[in-house]
Amino acid sequence: MDEQDYNGWDDEDFRNEIRTFFESHYPSHLRFMPRRVRWIEIREWYLLLAERGWIAPNWPREYGGMGLSPSKMLIILEETERWGIPRAPDHGIVQLGPLLIQYGTSEQRSFYLPKILSGEHIWCQGYSEPNAGSDLASLRTSAILDGSEFVVNGQKIWTTHGDESTHMYALVRTDSQAKKQAGISFLLIDMKTPGITIRPIQNLTGHSEFCEIFFDNVRVPAENIVGEINKGWSLAKALLSIERVNIGSPRRQQYALRHLEMLAKAKGLFEDSGFIDRYAQLRMDMEDLASLYARYVEIVKRGETPGQDVAMLKIWATETWQRITCLLVETAEEYGAIEGTLDIDGVKLNVLAPFYYSLPSTILGGSNEIQRNIASKYVLGLPT
Repeated sequence: MDEQDYNGWDDEDFRNEIRTFFESHYPSHLRFMPRRVRWIEIREWYLLLAERGWIAPNWPREYGGMGLSPSKMLIILEETERWGIPRAPDHGIVQLGPLLIQYGTSEQRSFYLPKILSGEHIWCQGYSEPNAGSDLASLRTSAILDGSEFVVNGQKIWTTHGDESTHMYALVRTDSQAKKQAGISFLLIDMKTPGITIRPIQNLTGHSEFCEIFFDNVRVPAENIVGEINKGWSLAKALLSIERVNIGSPRRQQYALRHLEMLAKAKGLFEDSGFIDRYAQLRMDMEDLASLYARYVEIVKRGETPGQDVAMLKIWATETWQRITCLLVETAEEYGAIEGTLDIDGVKLNVLAPFYYSLPSTILGGSNEIQRNIASKYVLGLPT
């Protein structure tokens, strides 16, 4: 395992190290995938990064991560996008791991963190329910303490990679009499536990990246609670802040912008002043996004929880993504209505896939309407 402290490296030397490894080892047939990659497809790459010690660039080194500075993190993101490497099923790496490092018990950290790093445990998030999406505190999935176990009943929906995950971290209601936020706990669930039913949901592109999960008297050990019982809402907010930082990553926007650049060059649009104006605005939006993202990466690296102002990152990232993909579809002209990988003026790309995936991004992780309400109330101090 590579145990070097890369923060002491010159940025360009670090970039060359990452670039050389990616170009030498990442499977060419998995580059620039137009959909979410499945665990079975990217498992070997995940394990290769784990073996090298590169699987958790955002974790402190003492827990097996790389402990990278924001500038080095951005270099990895840029090189990942440049080489077309998709995001693996990594909820354990980008969400649960940082949460356990900050709030978990020593026993939970020693048991779960190594298994996340090794790929033995693949995690999904059990938050949203049919009647509890943006109003997450209205969740109804219950966990009733029975001796040394919780008995879980209810349903989760829009669970990304739920059908290929080994474990779920879930918000459950442990006190039905308390106020909405006060009766929620954060529970770790083994997906092999009897009573769990998983049903994939097919999306607009024909792929099943989401699932609905049903719990019927599922028994979970009481020690799987993270933090205190009925105090899970504060952990949920912390994890949602981390999730919004991850949603704010420039990776997908860079991927879409790269496709736009390729298509525009093939069509000679960089000789068109009208197109150049629109493209330049998007490039400036991307620079703003990268700068804002780096700020929040630094907050998370310090072990702090981003404040309510992280809502601005989520808004800017997702709406920038939509603006880029809309221009991509428009630039493709008549090909912008055709699904699949196309040859457009000598450039092979899938126009509609990034467009399709950008559309729900303003809803995922808390709708942008709700994020604007949060920013106006808690950041700007405007009256409700």
